[in-house]
Formats: sequence, C-alpha cells, structure tokens
Amino acid sequence: MTTHPIESESYRILASRLDLSGIDPGPRAVIERVIHASADLEFATTMVVEQSAVDAGVAALRAGAPIIVDVKMVAAGISGRQTVCLLDSAEAGPGGFPTRSAMAVRAAAALHPVGAVWVIGCAPTALVEVLDLTKSGAISPALVIGLPVGFVGAAESKATARAIPGLHTITNIGEKGGSAVAAAALNALSRLV
Repeated sequence: MTTHPIESESYRILASRLDLSGIDPGPRAVIERVIHASADLEFATTMVVEQSAVDAGVAALRAGAPIIVDVKMVAAGISGRQTVCLLDSAEAGPGGFPTRSAMAVRAAAALHPVGAVWVIGCAPTALVEVLDLTKSGAISPALVIGLPVGFVGAAESKATARAIPGLHTITNIGEKGGSAVAAAALNALSRLV
C-alpha cells in the first residue's frame, strides 16, 4: 500500500511528539490511527485497546464479517469495506426512546446476530443497545468498536462495554470519540488484515 506524503509527514510529527514504542504493535496501530485522524494526543492515554480485541477484529475482517455502523459518517470514513447502516429506515419510539440509533441497531442485529464487527462513533444509545443485546444473548459480536462522543452517556456506555466479560472491545475513557475516530480504529484493523 502506497502511503501519501501528507500521511507520512503526519506520522512523523506524531512520533516526534509521542513515544508509543512501549505499546504492542496491534494496539499501537489503532491508537496511532485514531490520533492521526483526530490530531488529539490525549487518545494516547485514554484509548483502551487489548491485543485480543485487535486479533478478534482482524480475524473477523479476514473472514468477511459484516461491519455494522451507527451512522453514515462512520461508514464514509471506512476505507475499502462495505458497511451496514440502517439509520435511514429507523424510527424512534414514543417520546424519542428508544432512539432512532437504538432502533437501527436492533434492525441490524436481527440481520447479523453472530460475528459482526460493530463500529459505533456517534450515538451512545446505539452502543448501549449493542451492549444490551449482547448481554441478553441476542447477538454475539466479534468486536465492538465503541467510540461514541458526547456529554450524555458516552463515557458511561464505553465503561459498560469494557465491563462485559468476554466481549472484545476497542474504546476510550471519557466523552471524546466520534465518527472519524471510530472509522480510524476500523481502518487500522483493515491495514493489519
């Protein structure tokens, strides 16, 4: 794969500002790509990426697992892979709950209950729905990239994801996240395939 000169320069600058050499190569690749996409060095200390999650994600992508995203902005940032986003056809429940994002997750879960890679970068309610479906046994994800952004529910949903035994997750600590960050994490895994 040919690297664009701007990307090479970006990684050179990142390396001059931050030493990530003590991190295993798989997790480091994810963290670097997230920092590259966001220009936010704080992700170096807030990302939570285990080698087992990287391995699970790479294996799932190699096997052609479906990639389910919460919003089109996440899909737009994912390079070279088909994604599933059912937000356009989703309708919120009475009073807005469950949200459209949660309803889209429910619809996607019905289509892909086993082995999908879930990439959540916008809506904490989408991540909560993925986690509820996982805890109930309705779905069995290969990997959950949970990086929603926001002041309401984002940090809490990511903490909940990390607390589910046996669930492979890539998350961060705190309110930061977003579509570009979530897509970057998936793109890092794609480069490892």
